[in-house]
Amino acid sequence: MVTDFYSLLISVVNVTLQKENCRPDGRELSEFRTTTLNIGSISTADGSALVKVGNTTVICGIKAELANPTVEAPGKGYIVPNVDLPPLCSSRFRPGPPGEQAQAASQFIADVIESSEVIQTEDLCIERGKLCWVLYCDMMCLDYDGNVLDACVVALLAALKNTQLPEVTVNTETCTPGVTLEKRHGLRINKHPVATSFCIFDDSILIVDPTAEEESLATAQLTVVTDEEDRLYSLHKPGGTSLSGQKLQECISRATARQREIQKLINKVIHSVKTAQ
Repeated sequence: MVTDFYSLLISVVNVTLQKENCRPDGRELSEFRTTTLNIGSISTADGSALVKVGNTTVICGIKAELANPTVEAPGKGYIVPNVDLPPLCSSRFRPGPPGEQAQAASQFIADVIESSEVIQTEDLCIERGKLCWVLYCDMMCLDYDGNVLDACVVALLAALKNTQLPEVTVNTETCTPGVTLEKRHGLRINKHPVATSFCIFDDSILIVDPTAEEESLATAQLTVVTDEEDRLYSLHKPGGTSLSGQKLQECISRATARQREIQKLINKVIHSVKTAQ
């Protein structure tokens, strides 16, 4: 009985989407929710950003720590991302260890950082084989209403651009680091990857920026990651029904346009903060 009701509900949603080109929240199929951004939200972090995509809210804080480089990469630092989906953001999440969705989101962010080379990890090395920076990038969802991956990528990118690392010198005699908190410098951002998520209904209807309700009813989901030079870094599709080549190309085209919008938003916010200072 539950399965029959679920199938009927999906059929009703599909008919509404096809005939009206309108979604439950009033948006058209290709319309994104309002995205707002605030940087420097956490005064105790080395870099931070707060992002709202509709009702979905994600905050990212970056904390830099000194460590020894790994044996495999003595001339590099490293970045450690983590996505937290706590019970406070939605009733669907439970207390305890990170759930499957949070783990998958953390791995997705790690893959985006590695594939896009948003930061050259060589830039995080202070002294080869002896000292480097480790950037702990913690993203916490404060309010969950779907499309958390897009919000996490925007929050991470904005927080990285907001990060200021203190000056570090190494004493040649004692081999001990000296940190000058008063002198700081920003990170060199090489690429600006942006994620754009879609939901597929009945193998033919495509919507952007899905809400939590739309995600639960969709037959498949897809996230596309591109940068400012239209490079394609990731196609993340966790199962579901197949997608035609034409629909896939449509998703990529929309993702490249979305990347430009988000990068423009980040640059505008950063410029306004610098002007205010």
